[in-house]
Amino acid sequence: MTYDKNLVVSASPHDRTVKSVRSIMLDVIIALIPALIASVVFFGPRALIIEAVAVGSCVLAEYISRKIMKRSSTIGDLSAVITGLLLAFNLPVTIPIWMVVIGSIVAIVVVKQMFGGIGQNFVNPAIGGRIVLLASFPTAMSAWTKPMSWSMSNLSGVTSASPLASIHEMTADGGSVDVSLLDMLIGNRAGCIGETCAIALLIGGIYLVARKVIKPTIPLCYIGTVAVIMLIAGKGSLSFVAYELLGGGLMLGAIFMATDYTTSPITFKGKIIFAVGCGILTSLIRLFGNLPEGVSYSIIIMNILVPLIENITLPKPFGTKKEKKEADKV
Repeated sequence: MTYDKNLVVSASPHDRTVKSVRSIMLDVIIALIPALIASVVFFGPRALIIEAVAVGSCVLAEYISRKIMKRSSTIGDLSAVITGLLLAFNLPVTIPIWMVVIGSIVAIVVVKQMFGGIGQNFVNPAIGGRIVLLASFPTAMSAWTKPMSWSMSNLSGVTSASPLASIHEMTADGGSVDVSLLDMLIGNRAGCIGETCAIALLIGGIYLVARKVIKPTIPLCYIGTVAVIMLIAGKGSLSFVAYELLGGGLMLGAIFMATDYTTSPITFKGKIIFAVGCGILTSLIRLFGNLPEGVSYSIIIMNILVPLIENITLPKPFGTKKEKKEADKV
């Protein structure tokens, strides 16, 4: 009998499964299709152009960077496609195309490939690209557009105020919000092109849970934490809570970005701590920060804390005995 003495070292995770990276990424792409369709319906053909440019730029950036770094090509695993779609979903429809390209390059080359590629990045690439764009081009990244206001002569539509900012201003003065909860649910509101339609995002989330691509732990704990805090902040107003849950990018972030395998904890307790932390930070930024939205910053901060979270929640191997203190040994 012969044995293979070669030790194969690869990036985590190491669980054996019939699923491949490509099949998992394909499921995520399928889950994003409802939101993609909704983005085109509400924001017009330019939304599709932005999505196509982001995906194409991410795939090309990954191919070229891997060639330059003399690594094998990984564009076939479809992870770059996911990054492109998620980045595009986090952008306003009026953003210049060249900024989309810059965001894609940052997400793939700087955040992902410079740290070793898929499985090695310590923060979500799409969020990293969005935050760089937000810090570099705040005006362009804050130009919201009214949904269904586009025409063939004006593909970007009519500009509008920040949705969550309007909600906070109106509710603080005891006034009413100029958009109904039904419109918030179906996506007929201003915002980034892929974050407005909560129904489409929930359908995608249910699909991922049913396919066992993700577990509902992080999305439920994240959204639930925001709901509890906003219920307290809104002095028991369920309407205020509903607007906060459906507004901004909470659904998109909780379902599709906070659940990223590489940048979220692997332990059950770790997932809960991670999600609750995201919810607390998002709520604090929304309520007390200068920015009306805080999903991206919250997730990326918690991404950085993942190694610490896993260190304190990692279960002990079976059969391991707890070491006694020196005082107990005497």
